Amino acid sequence: MIKIILSGCNGKMGQVVSRMCAEKDDVEIAAGIDINTGPSSSVPVYSDPSGFSGTADVVIDFSNPQSLDGLLLFCTSKMIPLVICTTGHTEKQSADIKNAALHIPIFKSANMSVGINLLIKLLRETAAVLSNDFDVEITERHHRTKLDAPSGTALMLADAVAKGRSQPAEYVYERQSAHKERGKNEIGVVSVRGGTIVGEHNVIFAGPDEVIEFKHTAFSREIFANGALTAARFLARVGRPGIYSMEDALENPLT
Repeated sequence: MIKIILSGCNGKMGQVVSRMCAEKDDVEIAAGIDINTGPSSSVPVYSDPSGFSGTADVVIDFSNPQSLDGLLLFCTSKMIPLVICTTGHTEKQSADIKNAALHIPIFKSANMSVGINLLIKLLRETAAVLSNDFDVEITERHHRTKLDAPSGTALMLADAVAKGRSQPAEYVYERQSAHKERGKNEIGVVSVRGGTIVGEHNVIFAGPDEVIEFKHTAFSREIFANGALTAARFLARVGRPGIYSMEDALENPLT
């Protein structure tokens, strides 16, 4: 049985993960971490990870970037692997994650969906074939309460395109202030926030007289929770410090 500490346990994603764990026979929630320590959870909930004194195999973080510093300190001091599902980290926090990964295994992905991670692979291959002959535009849509823009997933998709291209890419997030023709190496990223949209990402390759379009739509949060549990199972067994991704987990299931 894999024992999980769930950061952000009383949030929307935390509740989905808890519900899914209750239906599995190989994982369980040992404790929760949340600023809201109300009695809604069936396990002990702490406002700070340092309050937990038991044993656990992995931490899953579905909270927010403000909680990262305390989680990194806790996980490195206890030598517990960490699955980071949050986005919007600062440059310093990204550096802190890399430093912590010298000591513990860290799984980091802006999107835990298996479909999105397959899309990333397809985008790299498509960009390599089309090179810079096609213009690339990315549109992402999320619910009105999402804090960061563009989404971490949109940036993952842009990075995949950039890696596949032969020339350095320039990310452009808004065009209204620049009255000029589109640059050859630009990758446009547009954010939409509204309603209860779980997540939708479109990637358009627009070339001479033809357009190729990729689209991924998330209809529920369960796909992200399922991906987080896949990551937790992988990380609990990997044993080696480093930064891991969904691609690592899918290619090396360690069953």
